[in-house]
Amino acid sequence: MRTMRSSRTAAITLFSAMLIAFGFNQLLIPHKMISGGVSGITMIVGYASGLNIGWLYFILNVPILIWGWRELGLRFVSWSSLSVAATTLFMQLIPVKPLVADLTLGAVFGGVVVGFGSGLALWEGASSGGFDIIAAIVTRKRDISVGMLIFLLNGTVIAALGMLTNDWDIALFSLLSIFTTGKIIDLIHIKHVKVTAFIVTTKTEELRAALIPLYRGVTVIKTRGAYTNTENDMLMTVTTRYELNQLRKIIASTDPGAFVNIVETVGVLGDFRKPSL
Repeated sequence: MRTMRSSRTAAITLFSAMLIAFGFNQLLIPHKMISGGVSGITMIVGYASGLNIGWLYFILNVPILIWGWRELGLRFVSWSSLSVAATTLFMQLIPVKPLVADLTLGAVFGGVVVGFGSGLALWEGASSGGFDIIAAIVTRKRDISVGMLIFLLNGTVIAALGMLTNDWDIALFSLLSIFTTGKIIDLIHIKHVKVTAFIVTTKTEELRAALIPLYRGVTVIKTRGAYTNTENDMLMTVTTRYELNQLRKIIASTDPGAFVNIVETVGVLGDFRKPSL
C-alpha cells in the first residue's frame, strides 16, 4: 500500500513538473515573460546573461529546499526536490518555442498550465520549489491562502522587473499570468479552506464516536424542530474542504437520515489543527 502511494506521488510529481516546464518553455519564455518568484528571477537573469534558465532554476532552489527541509520535514522536501530536478530536466527536453503568438493567450494559458502543475504538486504533498516552499512555510504559521501569498510574493518580482526594464507591457502580462497561476493553485490546493458542518441527528453517540478520530472538535447542541416539536441533537464541527469527502462518508454510513448543513467558514479563532502538507 505504501509502495503504491509512493508510486502515485512520484507519477503525479513528474507530471506536474512536465506541465510547469511546458508552461515555461512554450508559453512564457518565448514571449520574454516571467513567472515570478525564483523561476521569475532565473528568467530575468537568463534573458540578461544568456545562461540556461533551467539550470539557474535548479541552482537557486537548492538553498530554499534546505530551508524547507528544516521547517517542513524530509518527506515534503524530498518530493519537492524531485519536482525541481524533474522540472529542470523537462526544461532541457521541451523546446523553447511559442505555442501561441498572442501575448494575452500566452499569459493566461501559461498561468493556467503552470498553476495546474504547481497545484497538483501541492495537492500531492510536494511543491514545485521556489516561492511555493516559502508560502508553505508561512501558511503553516499564518492562516492565509497559498495561491494569493504566492501572487503577492511574485508580484513584488514583477514590479522590480517593470522598474528595472521600464517595459511595463511585458511586466503586466507577466502579472496577469501570475494572478492566473495563483487562482488555479487555490482551486486545486484546498487544504486551507475551512467549512463548518451542522449535523442534526438521532444517533448522537454513534456519530460523535465516528467523528472523533478525525481529530476535529465536535460540539453537541440541543435542538428542537419547529415543525415536529421533536428534540434532537446537532453536532457542529469545523473541518477543511480537503477532508470534507471523508466527513460525508462517515455521516452517510453512520446516519443516512441525518440533516446536514455545510457552510464555508471565513476564519477560525483558537486552536485548529491544520492538515499536514
